[in-house]
Amino acid sequence: MTAPLSGWRIGVTADRRADDQVDLLRRKGAEVVHGPTMRIVPLEDDAQLAEITRGLLADPPAVVVATTGQGFRGWLEVAASWGLASGLHEVLAAATLLARGPKARGAIRGAGLREAWSADETESSPEVLAHLLAEGVAGIRIAVQLHGDPMTDFLATLRAEGADVVTVPVYRWEPPPDLPAVDALIDAIVERDVDTVTFTSAPSVEGLVHRAEARGLREEVLAALRSGDVLACCVGPVTAAPLERLGVVGISPERFRLGAMVKRLEEHARSVGSAAGG
Repeated sequence: MTAPLSGWRIGVTADRRADDQVDLLRRKGAEVVHGPTMRIVPLEDDAQLAEITRGLLADPPAVVVATTGQGFRGWLEVAASWGLASGLHEVLAAATLLARGPKARGAIRGAGLREAWSADETESSPEVLAHLLAEGVAGIRIAVQLHGDPMTDFLATLRAEGADVVTVPVYRWEPPPDLPAVDALIDAIVERDVDTVTFTSAPSVEGLVHRAEARGLREEVLAALRSGDVLACCVGPVTAAPLERLGVVGISPERFRLGAMVKRLEEHARSVGSAAGG
């Protein structure tokens, strides 16, 4: 029996969990070109996050927005390694906790805390923003836990309404660790030598575009993705958002999971038949 992605050549931009994704795609029959377009700073090494956390202990926020379950849990876990766990827990317990969706809500409760409000939709930043604005944010110190999506418009709106916003960038991204690998992936996209490119975070999109621009290939990369000659396959809507702003429409699963993304790609492969590339 033919493997579901046999004949497909797939570019992978991920840093975190890249091995899992590459192995899964290869088991499905794909050939993989791996060029991580950014590097995730390990939490325990993130001096900026430690400084922000200490700042929140010294000047506690009235409201804390938890955007993702994984990011919220990671923040609490690394705070323990810095000796800040009890202080952070006290600050969070005293604050009004808002959850962007069920995963964030689960992480809050798993930490022995309780949310004051949770968005009904999964990872719905607009719903959280509407709730905050309805409550009034002028003069309110609000900590927003970031994870992947920079939430630029969300933060700008809160600040425009007079909120004192502190961002908590759990999992920060730095420039690519292996520029030759990224450049090889960019060349493959421009030459239509890959059938699809997978993205598992918004920064991975931004990293690819930034490096392409540095090489004078931004429009060539976007043209390949916009035309569909190279399919953009995203893990979910947060990741797809920066591509959509650039006029790139790809595919993504309903569930924000690596396995679901690969399954969605398999479904697409079946619908279009054998890939021409490779």
